[in-house]
Amino acid sequence: ASRVSLREFFPQSHIFGSQDIRVTSCCDEARRCRPGDLYVAVSTAAADGHDAVDEALHRGAKAILAERQLPVDAPVCVVPDSREAYGRLCQRLAGDPSGRMRTVGISGTNGKTTTAWLLDSIFRTAGVRNGLISSLAHSDGLDREAAVRTTPPARELAAWLARMAGHDCGSAVVEVSSRALAERRTAGVEFDVAVMTNVRRDHLDYHGTIFNYRRVKSRLFEHLKPDGAAVVNADDPASKFVLRHLDRPVLTVGMHTPAELTARVIERHPCEQTFLLTAGDETAAIQTRMFGDHHVYNCLCAAAVGLLMGLPLTVIARGLESLDTVPGRLEPVVAGQPFGVFVD
Repeated sequence: ASRVSLREFFPQSHIFGSQDIRVTSCCDEARRCRPGDLYVAVSTAAADGHDAVDEALHRGAKAILAERQLPVDAPVCVVPDSREAYGRLCQRLAGDPSGRMRTVGISGTNGKTTTAWLLDSIFRTAGVRNGLISSLAHSDGLDREAAVRTTPPARELAAWLARMAGHDCGSAVVEVSSRALAERRTAGVEFDVAVMTNVRRDHLDYHGTIFNYRRVKSRLFEHLKPDGAAVVNADDPASKFVLRHLDRPVLTVGMHTPAELTARVIERHPCEQTFLLTAGDETAAIQTRMFGDHHVYNCLCAAAVGLLMGLPLTVIARGLESLDTVPGRLEPVVAGQPFGVFVD
């Protein structure tokens, strides 16, 4: 594991009780602290980690990262936002894996998972080993495990990305929930491409207002690498709000509004559809077993990422066509019955 100097890594921080704190491991759960860990006091809706400092020290934590000075007999590093600091530190201790792969972040109310799986299919078709973090499964390029939540907590996310980089993945696709953005779980992760599928009036119980929700969603673009680009749905009203505040290269997709990447459905049947995908002066006819306008939008978003990654449209089209179903996403049940049945 890397060794990190908190004085160098967080130059704006204040360190009490020591000149510097050097760490090789960190933990944000007091009861899980191991000897030598840096304990990071994080406040969540459920509890304030600053109240559990004594337990962390009792379990062997050697220093504390917190948002305020604490009356403890151990060095304390004080930062303005301990969740942000924890995410960045987890990524640094894991060797900043997102910098060693072409990394894609996908957020939005609907379509994240299918877009992530379509991209996984495109990369595989292109012969690129791909890592995947999605609400259905996480894959490190070799092994696949069922997912507990869409975006894992910061330390787990860093470990997954490190495994992908260690397995020579050329790309990594990360589905990023609005909750993960609000909780800064992706802090320290950098994306080559950030995709916003759409923004609906969802999760307002957690975010309070639609404005808060949109603001949190646009946080995704703060994770772009210096030469990174965004993919945005031009037909989505809330995306206009996002575009106004974005000073990055943007590739727009749409079916009704003028956009750089467009699609037109030419044939639709109960279990398949064919649409024309047009990028500049190139057009490809794509026949897919999944149907509905929402699926065309997912295909547009995935295709836009493929083009930004320099893949030919023919390879992208093959990748889109070779994904027949995504488990539980309008998944057809075909048993010879004279009517359609879908698991959604």
